[in-house]
Amino acid sequence: MPRDLPLGNGSLLVNLDGTGQVRDIFWPHVGQENHSSGRVCRIGVWLDGRFSWLGDDGWQRRLRYGGDSLVGESIIENPDLGLRLLFRDGVDFHENLLVRQVSVSLLSGEEKEVRIFFCHDLTISGTTVGDSAYYEPEHRALFHYKGRRWFMFALFRGWQGAYRSGLDQWAVGVSGVNGMDGTWRDAEDGTLSGNPAAQGRIDSVIALHLTVKEGIGATGWLTMAVGRDFREVTRIHHALLRKGPVTYLERSAAYWRLWVNKEEESLAHLDHRLVNLYRRSLLILRTQIDNQGAIIAANDHDIAQFNRDTYSYMWPRDGALVCEALVRAGFSELSRNFIDFCHRAITDQGFLLHKYTPDGSLASSWHAWYGEDGPRLPIQEDETALVLRCLWRHFRRFRDIEFIKRHYRGLVIRSAEWMCTYIDKETGLPLPCWDLWEERYGVHAWTVAAVWSGLLAAAGFATAFGENGLGQRYQRVAARLGQAAAKHLYSERLGRFVRSLVVTRNGPRRDETMDASLCGLWLFGLFAPDDPRIVQTMAVMEKKLWVRTEVGGLARYEEDGYQRAEVSSRVPGNPWFICTLWLGRYRIAAATSRGELAGALELLEWAANHSLDSGVMAEQVHPLTDAPLSVSPLTWSHATYVDTLHHYLDRLREVSGHDQ
Repeated sequence: MPRDLPLGNGSLLVNLDGTGQVRDIFWPHVGQENHSSGRVCRIGVWLDGRFSWLGDDGWQRRLRYGGDSLVGESIIENPDLGLRLLFRDGVDFHENLLVRQVSVSLLSGEEKEVRIFFCHDLTISGTTVGDSAYYEPEHRALFHYKGRRWFMFALFRGWQGAYRSGLDQWAVGVSGVNGMDGTWRDAEDGTLSGNPAAQGRIDSVIALHLTVKEGIGATGWLTMAVGRDFREVTRIHHALLRKGPVTYLERSAAYWRLWVNKEEESLAHLDHRLVNLYRRSLLILRTQIDNQGAIIAANDHDIAQFNRDTYSYMWPRDGALVCEALVRAGFSELSRNFIDFCHRAITDQGFLLHKYTPDGSLASSWHAWYGEDGPRLPIQEDETALVLRCLWRHFRRFRDIEFIKRHYRGLVIRSAEWMCTYIDKETGLPLPCWDLWEERYGVHAWTVAAVWSGLLAAAGFATAFGENGLGQRYQRVAARLGQAAAKHLYSERLGRFVRSLVVTRNGPRRDETMDASLCGLWLFGLFAPDDPRIVQTMAVMEKKLWVRTEVGGLARYEEDGYQRAEVSSRVPGNPWFICTLWLGRYRIAAATSRGELAGALELLEWAANHSLDSGVMAEQVHPLTDAPLSVSPLTWSHATYVDTLHHYLDRLREVSGHDQ
C-alpha cells in the first residue's frame, strides 16, 4: 500500500498509509532502522457499542498535507457510524516527536462518548526479539523499549491552552504467538484488559475517551516521543506538558512553509496544481533525506515482500540526480551533506559501490565480484561519474570554494583518475559494468554519457584549481569517449542509438532493445538534442515505449517485466514517472517556441494527474487502473519533476525572449 503521508525531520520518519494509519517508523536514520517493519499500527473507534478499525470498509478518506508544510490534514469519516475524524499529523522539525491530533464530530445525533484506540505493533530495530513494553503510572503513559531505542506513547486533552496527559485505558500483550492475533483484538469490545507489561513478540493498545456533543467536536492528541533512553523521551514529554502538543504542530508547519519557500521562484503563471506539486515534491524529498547526507531511494517497506529487501538505501546515482534537482532549487545544505557522504564512502581506488545504508556502511547487493570472464568490479560506473557531475553543478550554482577544496583531491581527482583507467583500450569505451536498472552487465549508452559528463566536471575542477595539465587530460579522455560512443553505439541500419554493448564470449553484441535510458545521451550533454541521430532515437522511443491506454506514460524499456501489470502489445511495460518526465525534458530541450513547449507541459500535467491526492508519486503506475505500483513515494520521481519544471521555466524564458 502506498505511503500517502511521509512525515519526518531527517532523523525520525513516520509513514502513514492510505487509511491514515502508521506503517513505518524509521529512527535514528531515515531508512534505518524500521521499528514497525511495515506492520499496521491500527486505529479503532468505538461508538454506541459498535467498533471499527480505520482500515475496514465503510470509511471515506482524504489524506492531504496542509498548505506548504509537512503537517498532514486528513478527513476520515464513516457515514454508517455517523462519525467524522479530522487528523492533523506531524513530526516535529527539531524533536524526535510524532504528534497526532484527532478532532471528532458527530454527523448526527446527541451527546455521545467516542473511544479512540491506538495500537502500536512495533518491531524495535527490525525484530521482535527482546522487545518490552509497560504502563508507567507516574507519567500515565506507555513505553516500548529495547536497548537504546525507547518510544513513549501519551495521550493529551486540552482546553484554552491547558493540557493534561493520561491514558483512559491500556493493555500490553503478546502478538502473533501461539495463535494469538494480538492485543489489538482486546479493543474490539470497547474495553481493554489493563495488562501492564509484556516482553518478546508484543503489541500494545491505548484508549482516548472523548465526549462529543452535536455540533461541537472534541479534540485529543496522541504523541510518540523517540529517544535513546527513558530520560530522553520523558524530557520531550515534559516539554509537551508545558507547551501543549498543538504548539509542535504549529511550529513545524511554520518551519516547513519557511523552508520550501526560501527561494523566490517565478511560478505565478503556472497552473496551481503544478506549483503545488513542485513545492510538495521538495517537501517529500526532504522526508527521504537523512540528516547525515544519505538520499534514500524510497522508504515503503511493503516492497520487502518480493525479495526480503527494500529500497531504503542510498544509491549514489539516484542520490546524485536528486542532488542536482536540489541544487537547482537552491538547497545547498542538502547537496553539501550528500557530497560529504559520498566522500566518506568512496573506495581508495576511486569508485563508489552499488549502494549504502543510511549510516554509510555498505548495503546488500546482488552484484558479484566474479563472473564468466573472471574477476569484475560489482559496480555501476555512472554512480561514480554522476556524483562528480553533481558536485560541479553545486560549485557553479553556489561558488562554495572552501567546501569544494576539501573534496577536490580525495573525491574529484581520485574518481577521475580511476575513470581514466577503467577504459577498454580496444573500443575506447568504459569497461563493462551494470546498467542503471541493475539488470544487465555490459557497456551502456547511459553509462558512457555519464562518464563523459563526470570527466568534464573533473576537468572543470582541475582547471579551476590551476592544474591545467590534468584538466586537459580529462578533456582528451572525454573527447575519445564521445567519438567511441558515436562509432559503437550508433546503428546505421536502425538509424538510431542502441542501449548497450553486451559482453559475450564471441565479443561485444549490440542490444537493440529500445530503452528510456538512452535519454542519458542528451541529458548529460554528450549529444545535442537536435542531433539528427538523437531526434530519430527519441522518435522511436516515444513510438515504442508510450503506453497506449487511457493512463499513458512512458515505460522503461520494451517488454519490461519488473512488477509488470499487463502483458499486451499496447503496454510495453508499466509507465514510470521518471521516464515520462525525461520525455518531457526532451520536448523542453527541443522546443524553439512557446507553442512547442506545450508538449512538455502536458507531461508535467501527466505527473500531477497521476500523483496521489497528497502529492506522493510512486515509482510506477498501473497501465490500466492508474494505481501506484512498486514503492511510493519514490524519491527519484519527485526530484525528476522538480528538475523538469525548472528546465521548463528556463526554456520558457529563453523562447519568450526569442518570440519578442
